[in-house]
Amino acid sequence: MRSIWISKPGPPSVLEVRESPDPQPQPGEVRIVVQATGVNFADLMARTGTYPDAPPIPCVVGYEVAGEIDAVGEGVDPARIGEPVLSLCRFGGYSSHRCVPASQAVRRPKGMDAQTAAAIPVTYLTAYLMLRIYGRPTPGERVLVHSAAGGVGLAALDLCKLAKAETWGMAGKSKHDFLLKRGYDHVLDSHSDAWPAEKMDVILDPVGGASWKRGLDGLRAGGKLICFGFSASATGESRSLWSLLRTGLQVPWLRINPVSLMNENKGVMGVNMGHLWEESERVSGWLAEILTLWEQGHIHPHIHATLPFSQAAEAHSILHRRENMGKVLLTPD
Repeated sequence: MRSIWISKPGPPSVLEVRESPDPQPQPGEVRIVVQATGVNFADLMARTGTYPDAPPIPCVVGYEVAGEIDAVGEGVDPARIGEPVLSLCRFGGYSSHRCVPASQAVRRPKGMDAQTAAAIPVTYLTAYLMLRIYGRPTPGERVLVHSAAGGVGLAALDLCKLAKAETWGMAGKSKHDFLLKRGYDHVLDSHSDAWPAEKMDVILDPVGGASWKRGLDGLRAGGKLICFGFSASATGESRSLWSLLRTGLQVPWLRINPVSLMNENKGVMGVNMGHLWEESERVSGWLAEILTLWEQGHIHPHIHATLPFSQAAEAHSILHRRENMGKVLLTPD
């Protein structure tokens, strides 16, 4: 088995490909020969040492994989061997082989390749939870999406279009043409003070800090600010305690208490897919609905780049530089 290890906290260059014996599936598990795995911003924060949920370094991260089952543990139907699947995993996804509970390995729909499958779990489940469970925009309601060209931002757009909501996408100017062609109704420069003149019904914000305060100000009565990241604290390729402290101090702590929210008639919600492992049945149900939407042609994962394990450092750097439009994937060399 080949895996990408975070050898120590630091820049992307600390990532190392190492070999180890293939894992053996335990009772109730299947082993997946990984054909593609997704890269997420949480992986970058784990590498810099600023992600509290990550396993102790040195470690292997990665939340999602796609491939084929090549072995099963006791109690699992051997007929599943050879089945094309996608799966969430609690770290360890940056590996050529990954054992997961059989219930987490979901058969890929007919016609879905491994790269498309690996681009779905984290981004589309995050967007689904924000928009179909929490935000629930109705036709004509206004939704503002920060980091609109990222994997979650494009997943959110697909769901907003399905809901017939009016969309604003925040991103650098170089991405605006792409976002308009993709289907955003309006685009705004994330590197300026641009902001919609209209008040929003839903705002999706992975930035944190001062951005959350601006989001609260930009909601109309009944509006919802949904937080799903803290990227403002990661301004470089290595850990910056100053950035983390500054971003934390900019959070509008006094405005997100129950009394203030009640008086403003606004809501603040949060999404962290890494804290849903005890809700596996619900997550599986949401993922099944997402795959049905893919079969119906409503969602269209966009892959920015697919790189081999040996270029994992570059995959992380693409996200650090905020270059990606859609998902970045890794594949075993």
